[in-house]
Amino acid sequence: MNIRQRRRRVDALALFLLFTLTLCALVIVGANVWARLSPVNSVLGDPDAELGFVERNALAAYLILYAEELTKPASTDNTPQTFTVTSGEVAEDIASRLVNAGLITDARLLSFYLRYHGLDKTIEAGDFILRPNMTIPEIARTLGDASAREVPVRVIEGWRREQIAQSLAANPNLNFSTEEWLALTGPNAEKVGDYALYAELPSGASLEGFLYPDTYLFKPDTTTRDILRKLLAEFDQQITPDFRFAIGQRSLTVYQAVIIASLIEREAVLDEERPVIASVIFNRLAIGQPLQIDATVQYAIAQPENWWPPVAGLDFRTIASPYNTYIINGLPPAPISNVRAASLQAVAQPVATDYYYYRAACDGSGRHNFSRTYDEHLANACP
Repeated sequence: MNIRQRRRRVDALALFLLFTLTLCALVIVGANVWARLSPVNSVLGDPDAELGFVERNALAAYLILYAEELTKPASTDNTPQTFTVTSGEVAEDIASRLVNAGLITDARLLSFYLRYHGLDKTIEAGDFILRPNMTIPEIARTLGDASAREVPVRVIEGWRREQIAQSLAANPNLNFSTEEWLALTGPNAEKVGDYALYAELPSGASLEGFLYPDTYLFKPDTTTRDILRKLLAEFDQQITPDFRFAIGQRSLTVYQAVIIASLIEREAVLDEERPVIASVIFNRLAIGQPLQIDATVQYAIAQPENWWPPVAGLDFRTIASPYNTYIINGLPPAPISNVRAASLQAVAQPVATDYYYYRAACDGSGRHNFSRTYDEHLANACP
């Protein structure tokens, strides 16, 4: 064998060894890549079809590179948290706030995951229930699922049932019917559940006063009946054995207590004054003096365009209504507004005073000046 032939054999062997080493290296690298891909293989899924080739592969490479972080929750804490996405908020800002809330540890990773799946385009405003022990894919899917969000709805204390209807009807995220609401909360309505409060209603009474005011979270498309059930269930929670005992000491039924609470709800601005206003009402009832509460006249003459019209300057003697506490003795026949716990508690535990009058202070603070005599009451008038 000459020198040239030996060189050819050496070159061929070298090429074979190089090929073998390259193949081994590719196998090793491929195995490592697959090993890194495996933890996210079940959650990475298909990319958004609208992504370009370069962006799609760049995002996939980043997600694969951080596979461990992608599938690792921020903590083991499973305490639910309400997370609010505001209208027009972009994915990057949402991710940053999630980090601040302790729900994720890497804002960029969540942003890229949302982008990879196109979920950044489907996030809608609303409240979402998230937990720190959720992984980034779980949080991303929750944020991108419109059915997972919860719509905050505030029912304000002192509202009439018609005002609640107007507010709920204005929310496009609820499957709400004003007609159904007014029928279900009006006189002689059918029961929507087994709630204790139904036993407290006189024959023919509406649910006015028993629609508990609070901020609620509802799923999109929540029905009118389900909304009503939630408000009634919350009210039932307020009528405790202690409350029943306290009002029983004053020979009040629950319905009568709610009527008084509804008057307090409309009259009081400051919580600390509610028990004092309650004492004025009880003092007047005890001696048969008309309550002379403006809010009852407002309730009597209300119109849909203004449920609480001004009454200053009216001759109350001309308003013939069982709700007009300027011309009737005792309580109006039904609650005039829906009440919260502070007003119910004021009925159960009024302070002991010898006040028979009150009027709003002149400083705009919401406070009232209380007085024992009519002359003192006149002296408290604003200049």
